[in-house]
Amino acid sequence: MIKKIIDIKNLKTQNNGLFSEAVKNFFYIQLEKWDLLKQNIQNLKEVKTKEFNFGLYDIIAQFNPARIKSTTAAVDKDSIENRKCFLCLDNLPAEQIALPYEKNYLILCNPYPIFPEHFTIVRTRHKPQTIVGAFGDLLNLTKDLSKYFVVFYNGPQCGASAPDHMHFQAATNGIMPLEKNYYQIKQELSTCIFKNDKLEIYCVEKYPAKFFLFESDSKGELLYAFKIFFNNYRKISSSKPEPMFNILSKFEKEKWHVFIFPRLKHRPTYYFEKNENNFAISPAAVDLSGLLIVPRENDFNRLTSQIVLDVYKQVTLTTEYFEYLKKKLKEVFAAK
Repeated sequence: MIKKIIDIKNLKTQNNGLFSEAVKNFFYIQLEKWDLLKQNIQNLKEVKTKEFNFGLYDIIAQFNPARIKSTTAAVDKDSIENRKCFLCLDNLPAEQIALPYEKNYLILCNPYPIFPEHFTIVRTRHKPQTIVGAFGDLLNLTKDLSKYFVVFYNGPQCGASAPDHMHFQAATNGIMPLEKNYYQIKQELSTCIFKNDKLEIYCVEKYPAKFFLFESDSKGELLYAFKIFFNNYRKISSSKPEPMFNILSKFEKEKWHVFIFPRLKHRPTYYFEKNENNFAISPAAVDLSGLLIVPRENDFNRLTSQIVLDVYKQVTLTTEYFEYLKKKLKEVFAAK
């Protein structure tokens, strides 16, 4: 069956030309046509959550059995080569439709959602997952969807369940704890590395998943800052094709807020345990932003604050390497 690509012109006309409005409308059009999506969105209303409070920040665990395929996805070379790419247009379910974005992307509704509205934004051409050459696309997408959604990126070795096909994701804004509370976290937990009238760079080390925060109203400044980060990170990373990191990107008050989580490894030791210490937890951008996805109920019931903190500590960059990146950013921008 030939898959349908919906006409963006009609959606824009119906929604005053705003792309974020068109995407929201697209979601509900797809919801009416696709029973699997409709059922999983309905199931999402019944998911259990558990909140862990750590003072200035919270971590919310979400028991979401529909995410088991993503959490346990086999991303080794042999497994990928022996399955069809589920993000390629020709392999999509018959009920699934796509919404074009710019020239090179298609927006798809995620049939196994974490959020009330959850999208996967895929390259039209099958190519490996990498942010190289695509960070500008991430910024464009963030701004164009900003009325209703935030955008995130999972690296090919730290959360992307389809590392063979380039994609971003977008989700209902205001749900992830870090996103909701980042002004307070920035004020109370961050250290400013650099600041002028065009760009601000912060590091946050007192949050369980250490991260860098870039803020600017200039796309060019952010492209330059990310290039400096990426090139210096690549010098100390053995990961291919790119250093391991996750990104959360938000556009608010005419400014981009880009959270970058450098990673040490894909999954914590809990994932590989063969006894009662086994937990099917595989953190990516959403988890590091404070919404920890747990697809098995037994794991959800046994989860403790100590395990939560240990999971984040295991998968994110060590203090030594984080200090190196911080130092390099300071050196480059102090000389600007």
